[in-house]
Amino acid sequence: MDLFETQPDKSKVTPLAYRMCPERLDDFVGQDHIMGQGRLLRRAIEADRLSSLIFYGPPGIGKTALAMIISKRTGAHFIRKNAVSSNVTEIRKIIDGAKKQYRIDGKKTILLLDEIHRFNKAQQDVLLPEVEEGHILLIGTTTENPFFSVNSALLSRSQVFEFKALDENRIVELLSRALKDKERGFGKKKITITNEALKHLAKLSDGDARKALNALEVAVLTTKPKKNDEIDITLTEAEDSIQKKAVVYDSAGDAHYDTVSAYIKSMRGSDPDAALYWLAKMIVAGEDLRFIARRLVICASEDVGNADPQALVVANAAMQAADFVGFPEARIPLAQATVYVACAPKSNASYMAIEKAVKDVEDERTQEVPDHLKDAHYPGAEKLGHGEGYKYAHSYEGHYVEQDYVRKKKTYYIPTELGYEKKIAEWMKSLKGMGK
Repeated sequence: MDLFETQPDKSKVTPLAYRMCPERLDDFVGQDHIMGQGRLLRRAIEADRLSSLIFYGPPGIGKTALAMIISKRTGAHFIRKNAVSSNVTEIRKIIDGAKKQYRIDGKKTILLLDEIHRFNKAQQDVLLPEVEEGHILLIGTTTENPFFSVNSALLSRSQVFEFKALDENRIVELLSRALKDKERGFGKKKITITNEALKHLAKLSDGDARKALNALEVAVLTTKPKKNDEIDITLTEAEDSIQKKAVVYDSAGDAHYDTVSAYIKSMRGSDPDAALYWLAKMIVAGEDLRFIARRLVICASEDVGNADPQALVVANAAMQAADFVGFPEARIPLAQATVYVACAPKSNASYMAIEKAVKDVEDERTQEVPDHLKDAHYPGAEKLGHGEGYKYAHSYEGHYVEQDYVRKKKTYYIPTELGYEKKIAEWMKSLKGMGK
């Protein structure tokens, strides 16, 4: 170091997210399905008995951080490269160096290759013989499904671990840790932050710890301190720092139920624009995709029913498509089905019919099945008179014949004169003169 050089303050030049990377295994947050006590990956790290690994999952959830923890715990030599800036020539040099190092001290070399999916198949092939022979232990990280982006031969020589997005509580834990840490975080500053602001940063980060920590850093560094040097971060500062406002929406409270109620009633009232607005609010607020889809399917059956039987088909298809593609694209089939259901002719006749039928079953004496409708396929049924006198509808004109299907006849389903249900009403009326 030159006599006149100054050592830069790392807190000013290094991003908070980088400074707060966990240094010990006990500091690692999340991924309990693979890193919880007694889980395979944790046991392998603690015992320093690792094979080649592939970590995959969305960004900012700890893939590289865990690899760096491994680098501090292992007795092996550790080299980190990024597939974006590396090439075959450099990888070959690393492999040659690993072989020489092994002959010198008997220690293996761990190669951390970030964004391994950026290597094409030919580049990945260079790693194959060395991984197989154990000259290097590979830790590849990727945001893409490795079963599509990594050579199958390389996958077969590695253990694949899927990392999942961090939940909001984990993000809040990391943000709180950064605020308290005096060495790497903001522990030396006087900072007060509301729970509302913390939860907003956690929610809008979409499970990405790096995004949340970056937003917190922006909030701290851009908020003007008070006279006593105290920095107050409220929801307003949190919204500014992550560039997205908070939608007033409590997933377990009134806003949750009020919004979905408005959504359903807008479709029932044939107002597609209002229905789309409430759908958009739920999407932006982070409502559970399956919850929205379930309400859509129910509305298609309860409020449209047989006035347009296709509405249920469209809603159910949207539910499956949305679940398959996930957000943000899921908003498209959900919007399509919402518009269809809102614009369809309406009938609650089927809903009202089952409500009345259920009430009768609950309140009245349960009817016995008429003898001629009882199962007559087992030995001895004929002696009991089961099936005797049953008329097979397909044997009659129009595939219809009058007969009693309950002992006490009641009318539950009354089709309306709207949409396809009008045709159902006409057909049911025409049956009265047939099959006698």
